[in-house]
Amino acid sequence: MTRTIPGLHHVTAISGPPQDNLAFYTGTLRQRLVKKTVNFDDPGTYHLYYGDQGANSGTILTFFPFVNAGRGRAGPGMASAYAYAVPKGGFDGWMEQLAEDAIDFDGPTERFGHRILTLRDPDGAPVELVETDRDSDQPLDGFHSVTLWERDIAPTARLLTEVFGYAEAGHETAGGVERLRLVAPGDARGAVIDLMRSDAPSIGRQGAGSIHHVAFRAESDEVQRDWHERLAVAGHPTTPVIDRQYFNAIYFREPGGVLFEIATDPPGFAVDEDPAHLGEALKLPAKYEAHRARIEQILPPLKVTA
Repeated sequence: MTRTIPGLHHVTAISGPPQDNLAFYTGTLRQRLVKKTVNFDDPGTYHLYYGDQGANSGTILTFFPFVNAGRGRAGPGMASAYAYAVPKGGFDGWMEQLAEDAIDFDGPTERFGHRILTLRDPDGAPVELVETDRDSDQPLDGFHSVTLWERDIAPTARLLTEVFGYAEAGHETAGGVERLRLVAPGDARGAVIDLMRSDAPSIGRQGAGSIHHVAFRAESDEVQRDWHERLAVAGHPTTPVIDRQYFNAIYFREPGGVLFEIATDPPGFAVDEDPAHLGEALKLPAKYEAHRARIEQILPPLKVTA
């Protein structure tokens, strides 16, 4: 059997002050804070994870929030936007709620036959809401897609189709922006990748409001090991496996420069917290527990409300 990627595991971005970020994603977008931990490479900074009530793969958006972060800017070689899936029948309700809350948004416009609206988070990052036919009792049914801004779409398209198993599902050009839509087989969340080429001049810069990397799902450690081997054979060697506490990860840069990760579904976010109380306590990896008091002094206060 030919192995394929089922879809996204998570997306990781950079933000400014954590309190504003938390208020927007748990308030305006009605996501659950499923993990409050630290950047494993910089424990003086939070790492916040948002997702659906079950903290399922394909719904997880994570942030490295830096209080004094400079503003980032998307450009070629970067992921430029993430899109949430609006469940069937919920799109008009979202427009009404945003208008009632005096939250500005652009649209609705249409992309590949589906309505889409775009709002901005506190750091100016575009957050897209896409109308879908999926049934769900969640206000947003996890990710619909991510957009990768490429100088040349073709090399990344070959990786996604020939190695990951995605299939072309549409092509649009409007206003100097070319989009190629690729879809993973099956019906998992976050199965869509849009490859974009734009005539607009832009030099990408990491910072608040930018996307750091895009993570794809591996259903198990065994599946991830297989991807490690297959990518090496295909000319895309990855890092060794890195333990991220809630999943194992391997990383590589796709031909256009976007940082890709393949992350395992297990062990999941309940490995160190009761599922009913995810995100309530500051969780630290074992190597930092001895420094908890110091870390808690450095981290800015964070008020979590229901």
